[in-house]
Amino acid sequence: MAATIGYLGPKGTFTKLAVDTAFNGEVKQSFATIPECIDAVNEDEIDIGVVPLENAIEGTVQLTIDYLVHQVRLPIVAEIVVPIQQHLLVDPEFTGSYGELSEIHSHSHAIAQCHQYLHQHIANASIHYTSSTGKAAELVAEKKGSIAAIGNKLAAELYGLRILDENIHDFPNNHTRFAVLSKKENQIKINHPKYSEKTTVLITLPSDYAGALHQVLSAFAWRKMNLSKIESRPMKTGLGNYFFIVDVNQEYDEVLFPGVIGELEALGCNVSILGTYPVYQMNDM
Repeated sequence: MAATIGYLGPKGTFTKLAVDTAFNGEVKQSFATIPECIDAVNEDEIDIGVVPLENAIEGTVQLTIDYLVHQVRLPIVAEIVVPIQQHLLVDPEFTGSYGELSEIHSHSHAIAQCHQYLHQHIANASIHYTSSTGKAAELVAEKKGSIAAIGNKLAAELYGLRILDENIHDFPNNHTRFAVLSKKENQIKINHPKYSEKTTVLITLPSDYAGALHQVLSAFAWRKMNLSKIESRPMKTGLGNYFFIVDVNQEYDEVLFPGVIGELEALGCNVSILGTYPVYQMNDM
């Protein structure tokens, strides 16, 4: 039986593009928010959830990380990396210029990815944030008039919008990482060659003291384990209390990782493995 895959919707989002590219034949279900999608996996309403994790321009999708750490702890079983091309979408009947646009609608990350473009070309338009780029396109299609959405070509096609300007993101190498979440790893069948392996580790320090982070990183460094990302996020227990998310560019093994965990626990740290998983690079979207 085909797996049910949830994603941040509605139609026309980059998450939907990632899901369509990576999976074939599965039942796909959209969710209005990232927490709703994660909750659906946790409550066994769907088999797999795909949510945005990080953008090359705007950085980490903090809602995803915080929800996975503080609310619902689900394993990351795969990562999908896709190129992101942001376009300015308008109603086909709009024939005005940039300066005549009164409103720009999109997700906060999409707005941030196009900040310089908006500042230089459409500075007088008001900015309105939506739950997704697909929702922004849907809104423009419904309201029509002198408003625009920032989104992808799929959204333009699905909602009958015209692309007023292409590739309006501020930097060309724009990619987003998507986390694939599931309790059932054997159901993950991605139609793309594996690019690499990665393990994501959650580390909390016993207290804030001089050299604490250096000691943590040294446990990886002397074992020659390559880290692709280190990020701190608040524990939400008071100022100065943080946890660290560390991405290690290799799969979990029974020698190096237990050694790291033992060394960090001896320092008083708490260590959890959020996932060890394949990474899939989608360059043909």
